[in-house]
Order: sequence, then structure tokens, then C-alpha cells
Amino acid sequence: MKEEKWYHIGKHFLWQHRWQGALLAAFAGIFAMIFSLYDLETEAVLYATMLCLLLGAVAMGVAFFFYWREHRERVEILQNVELLLDNLPKPRMLAEKDYQDMLWKLKAAYDRNLMGWQKERRESMDYYTTWVHQIKTPISVMRMTLGEEDTEEHRELLGELFRIEQYVEMALNWMRLGSDSSDFVFAECDLNDIIRQALHKYAPQFIRSKIRLSYEPTDVRVLTDEKWLLFIIEQILSNAVKYTKKGSVSITVTPEKVLCIADTGIGIAPEDVPRIFEKGFTGYNGRANRKSTGLGLYLCRLTADKLSHKISVESTVGVGSRFYLDLHTDSLWVE
Repeated sequence: MKEEKWYHIGKHFLWQHRWQGALLAAFAGIFAMIFSLYDLETEAVLYATMLCLLLGAVAMGVAFFFYWREHRERVEILQNVELLLDNLPKPRMLAEKDYQDMLWKLKAAYDRNLMGWQKERRESMDYYTTWVHQIKTPISVMRMTLGEEDTEEHRELLGELFRIEQYVEMALNWMRLGSDSSDFVFAECDLNDIIRQALHKYAPQFIRSKIRLSYEPTDVRVLTDEKWLLFIIEQILSNAVKYTKKGSVSITVTPEKVLCIADTGIGIAPEDVPRIFEKGFTGYNGRANRKSTGLGLYLCRLTADKLSHKISVESTVGVGSRFYLDLHTDSLWVE
């Protein structure tokens, strides 16, 4: 929270105590008027009036000091109010006590709601995790059954089954990313191994769609979470296969540790480019295709943010798209 200047606080103080100031001025005026009616010397009247005003100014100055100090204490508590609520200053007035009682009531209600939400979240997470593991069994059985005979129909069904697996994994990752518990394990990983895992998984899709793949192996190592970086790459490859009817997909890695996945697909409309990483945004291509959920790229950005990676895109309609994943991390040295 930005710290307020003392004169800004002074404005609030003067406004809050405007009636006391008005009364002080009125009292000084009454004394001056009474003294003048009794034909006292003007100098004595002014002297008494100035003493009253000076005493009032000193009192207001002292009050402002305590007002400012209490404000600073409240600001410090507000920066971490959930932990420091017990450190609220003791109420000096009944109104302050009432407000603090309200805060404690609200905190109690908040804690109850938070515990209820966390319990529901854990139950949902447990359910989806169980469901994903259970649904993988019939998917594996169907894959084995369809793989027994190599026909055009079976290859088409295997492609649809692969999409089902992707949506199942997406649902589980959606829950994991929204979970309070950390599912990230950071380590220095071989980027080539991660890319090859994604390519091995999507190889049948490239073959089925007759899309040429270009990739030069790299020896770059990056600090990341292997599982979640693999998820991002797979999502980008999934979009590349989905929106590239013919042509190629190329994967390159620069010495600066920037991973680029480029395709020769239908591209993205210029007005859609700034919003493709938004939750639920499908854009023109998604509406035309009617198969897009608008969650894949959103999860990519969410995951990249948690990994401290930067994801961006450049695209031209009818030419293709280029997704960039900046995996560079600054080295920290201890002096």
C-alpha cells in the first residue's frame, strides 16, 4: 500500500475535527466579545484570545501526532491483516470498539467460509483425480482394441480417442493449477528430452494429418518443472496439429533459451491475438471450428506464469503462427 504524505493525513484530521475547531474559534470569539463589552483594554482582549488559540493549536498538534501514529499502526496491520488482527490498537471510544467487534465477526465468518471452500475444493480434487485414473482404464482398453486392426476407420477413432485423453488431462491440470497445494518441482532439466517426449506423443497425429515436422536437437538445459513445461509444449503442439491442414511444424531453440514452435496453419486474426490467452476466449478460429474450449492456451499462460516463463505469439492469417516460450532465468550469485 502506498504511504500517504503527512499533509494528506492532516487534511483528514482537520476535516474530522472541524467541529472542535469551530467551537474553539467560537469560544475565543465569545470571550473577546464579553471582554470588549466590559471596556477592557484591546490589548488584554487580544492577548487572552491569542492564548486560547495557541493552547487550542498545541492541543490539536498533540492530537494530530497521536492520530498520525495510530494511522501508521493501522496501515502496517492492514498490509498483513489476516495475521496481525490481534495487534489492533485498543479502542479509545465506543465507536472504535464497535468497529473492532464487527471486524472479529467478519473474520470468524470468513474463516468458516474459507474452511468450507477448502474442504469442497479437496473433495472436488479427490473426485477428479479418481475419475481421471478410472477413465484411463477404458481408454486404454479401447486403444488396444482399435490397435488390433489397422484400418482407416480405426485410425480415425484412435485420433478421437487421443483428443479424449487430452481433454481428460486438461481437466485434471485445471484442478491442479487451482489447488492451494504446490504441484511444482523445479530442477535443471534437459530441454531436448522434454521436447522429444511431446513429439513422441504427438507423432501419430502428425502422421495422420500428413504434417511435416522439423526439429533440430538442442543441448540447452533450463530451470523448470519438467511435467508442467511438457504440458505447455503439448498444448501448443495440439493447436498446431488442429489448425494446420497442410504444411509443416517447426521447433527451434535459440541460445538465449527461447523455444519457438511455428506452424503453417490458418493463423490467428489480428484482433484475436491480444486475447488468445484469456480464459474461455476462442476467437474466430474457435467459433468456426466449434471444437475449441478456449482453455488450452489459457492454461498455458497460467502455467507459464507459475513457472516464471514468458509465453507470446505472432501470427498472420493464412500464413501461420509462431509461439515463443522464453525459458531464460537469471542466475543468482551469493556474495
